[in-house]
Amino acid sequence: MTRQNGILSRRIANLTCRSGPGNGKIGAICPPGFFALPAQTLNFAAFFEPEIQIVMEIHDDLTAQSLRNLGIQALNPMQEAMLEAAGGERDILLLSPTGTGKTLAFLLPMLKWLRPDVKGVQCLVLAPSRELSQQTASIFASMGTVYKACCCCGGHPAAEERKTMAARCPAVVVGTPGRMLDHIRQGAIRTREVRTLVIDEFDKALELGFRDDMGAILGSLSHLERRVFLSATDSEEIPRFARLHNPCKLDFLDGSVASRIQMMKVCSPERDKLETLYRLLCHIGNRPAIVFANYREAVERIGGYLAAKDIDNGIFHGGMEQKDRERSLYKFRNGSCFVLVSTDLASRGLDIPSVEHIVHYHLPVNGDVFLHRNGRTARWDASGSAYLILGPEENIPAYVDAGLETLPLEGEPCRPAPPEWVTLYIGKGKKDKVSRADVAGFLYKNARLKRDDVGAIDVRDYYTFVAVRRKHLKQTLALVRSEKIKGMKTIIEEAL
Repeated sequence: MTRQNGILSRRIANLTCRSGPGNGKIGAICPPGFFALPAQTLNFAAFFEPEIQIVMEIHDDLTAQSLRNLGIQALNPMQEAMLEAAGGERDILLLSPTGTGKTLAFLLPMLKWLRPDVKGVQCLVLAPSRELSQQTASIFASMGTVYKACCCCGGHPAAEERKTMAARCPAVVVGTPGRMLDHIRQGAIRTREVRTLVIDEFDKALELGFRDDMGAILGSLSHLERRVFLSATDSEEIPRFARLHNPCKLDFLDGSVASRIQMMKVCSPERDKLETLYRLLCHIGNRPAIVFANYREAVERIGGYLAAKDIDNGIFHGGMEQKDRERSLYKFRNGSCFVLVSTDLASRGLDIPSVEHIVHYHLPVNGDVFLHRNGRTARWDASGSAYLILGPEENIPAYVDAGLETLPLEGEPCRPAPPEWVTLYIGKGKKDKVSRADVAGFLYKNARLKRDDVGAIDVRDYYTFVAVRRKHLKQTLALVRSEKIKGMKTIIEEAL
């Protein structure tokens, strides 16, 4: 049997494509791009005891269904390799470039490690940021499995998370180290059934600022059977407390992402680079770009300057309230602004496929940060551009090719037109029993909007963001000012 379509394709063919009694032909439930083999070709009963075989069939059926729910027809080689490695008993160390699907690469094997007959938390997933934690939990929920997951990552009271976990009885908990440790110490997360630990972006999560929390978490997992560490950069040294035991190392860092990114330098005649940045963004036009700065204060200053220049932008850094962080990301994702100004908080884990340009307003502190920043563009097989803005006394860092082409910014800058979309804030959310269908129906009826006038809708726990066409903003706000959504009065305003 060849391996051309991957181990998962073979398992799906054997376990889910039984459209007739023993015919082994691919049926309607099989995703396009997978091939089927006769059911008798692969006989897991020859290798596993009956009880284990039943569990494995459940897991493979869940895998196939999860892919269908996600709309995924095929896996890439890295994801296939991860599935194959997950069949063993060794710890796993996965190194793969940003934007290659590492989250799915560990969520799919997780379905094989979880057991439906076990009550309690079986797997912990640690990530260095709230946004990456929420993103991971959201993808797991979209897989539509029989297992429940909870996200514990700050930004709201820990008591709410404890209440949610008590009600849901999750098999998987995703979160940031500090909040996860707090729940373990409070007894909200009981570790006696935890057999799997996943650390995403482990090189960041194991840095000095996280080490005490990480060490305490690992020390509490006395029944751990497997550890899975993932990153886009290779760490020279993994701390001893991580306790990786002879890991299976999967290294896919082949430099292919860097080859799809066009790097250029932009020279600023002054130490203050704001005017040069403005000219560069005018040159880029209405295309999604992330501007990276090294300090929170700089992010605030840059965002304010661009706003004064009528460049719609969002700012993003760790000192912001969670709602404000979510608003900035949502506006950037839905096209309400084309520029996101951020610290390196946005350099890891955020999956925003549309990003075309990366601007290094401040030089990255090292090569790893440079790699992670650039990894926000050229996701999957796409291409992108990255720009280094150099002041009069700055030089190209050693980790960047010294022969970078210079982008000249000549002539008068032409400010880009405002985005086609604008974001509304609605002060009701999931906890108020408001759904996306409720929001869409409310806008169709009360604001007299057509379907193509309403964009992405993001319903959070206590509020909702929704994109509408900018040309209908005034009309929408005027028509819904005194209206109720699901019988409730609430604030409806532009999300600034």
